[in-house]
Amino acid sequence: MVNLHNVGTFNADTRFNASYLNELERMLEKVLPHAILKAKPNLNSRIRTLKRDWAIVYDILSGKDNSDFGSDEHRQFVVVKDAVWNSYISLRIIHKEANQFRHHRFPYYDQLTIIYDKDRATGKYAQITTILLKK
Repeated sequence: MVNLHNVGTFNADTRFNASYLNELERMLEKVLPHAILKAKPNLNSRIRTLKRDWAIVYDILSGKDNSDFGSDEHRQFVVVKDAVWNSYISLRIIHKEANQFRHHRFPYYDQLTIIYDKDRATGKYAQITTILLKK
């Protein structure tokens, strides 16, 4: 995926182009000739899962109030004190999905950040609109 990103098959505005799954299938066939991985559903499903997991870890490490979180790049773990982790998980329902990364590695974080980082909304340019109602 990173190779496809680097040659311009992917960009943050348009995401991967329509033929990227087929190209990825051909690339994997060369490396894993007997795996029989098909673009759909195998690769498409795995890419969705990787992006979802990356977004969870990204939100943990880059969240507005998450300065206590860090990463161990060598072991590829999220690092934080237990009390902070438990507080984070208990705050909102959406943080429950993050629980899987407390004691499990996420080895693709850096590579996926290259691909998806610019695809994330940060709120930096958010604006509030006011709607005026006529009486």
